[in-house]
Amino acid sequence: MTYRFFEGKDHASVYQKYRFTPPDELKNIILQYLDKKKGKPHVLAVDLGCGTGQNSRLLAPHFQAVVGIDISESQLEEAKGVPGYPNITYRKGSAEELPFPDGSVDLLTAASAAHWFDQSRFLAEACRVLKPGGCVALLDYTSIFPRLHYQDCGERLDHICEELEELYSAIPFPDKERVEGLQVNSSTSVRNLMGFIESLSTFQDYKKKDPQTAENLLLHTQNRFLEEMGVKSPDMEMKQELEYFCVLASKPL
Repeated sequence: MTYRFFEGKDHASVYQKYRFTPPDELKNIILQYLDKKKGKPHVLAVDLGCGTGQNSRLLAPHFQAVVGIDISESQLEEAKGVPGYPNITYRKGSAEELPFPDGSVDLLTAASAAHWFDQSRFLAEACRVLKPGGCVALLDYTSIFPRLHYQDCGERLDHICEELEELYSAIPFPDKERVEGLQVNSSTSVRNLMGFIESLSTFQDYKKKDPQTAENLLLHTQNRFLEEMGVKSPDMEMKQELEYFCVLASKPL
């Protein structure tokens, strides 16, 4: 079953602005695995559930061609609007019905998207389209929320996010082996964290059902952060820790 949570134009704009791009370290792990299992040249990478193209753009310098696939036309329009990547094309489609010939794809990847796929149909398509030695790389966050630090109240800020976690408890993450956890340290503002929360599919679904309550929840959460931090500006930055994992697999030669 293909889930349709990312199709609104406003959601696509928020997604483009606030979603995190996977780190270079994780990209390098994937490329090294592909080198080991299939070897060069790297001709075609297919980014499934590409959204607004963050992961597609990360892969572009390393392949002759990258194709981003998504079911949302709004997400794809946002992706197409980013200049400077002539070897990327974007197509509307699903992970369960791939528009590629048998044995034609070097890498199939999905960033924070594989949990939406029909697993058996996706795996059948992966086996069909991958070249011998071609690879699948599925990456995601270890936790949907980053760990947050601001002076001495980081633990309390994390707790506010944990309270929101129940909104997302129904998301069906597949049971996969986590090959390697990769921690990335950076900074974010309260405003950007609220944008990230707003970009989440289940928040958008909640917003469709009850727009005012959803907006009130976001504003209330922002105000709680500002109060806990003892600041007034939502542009105040705090440290964040994101941890990623990646599932890697290779088609037999």
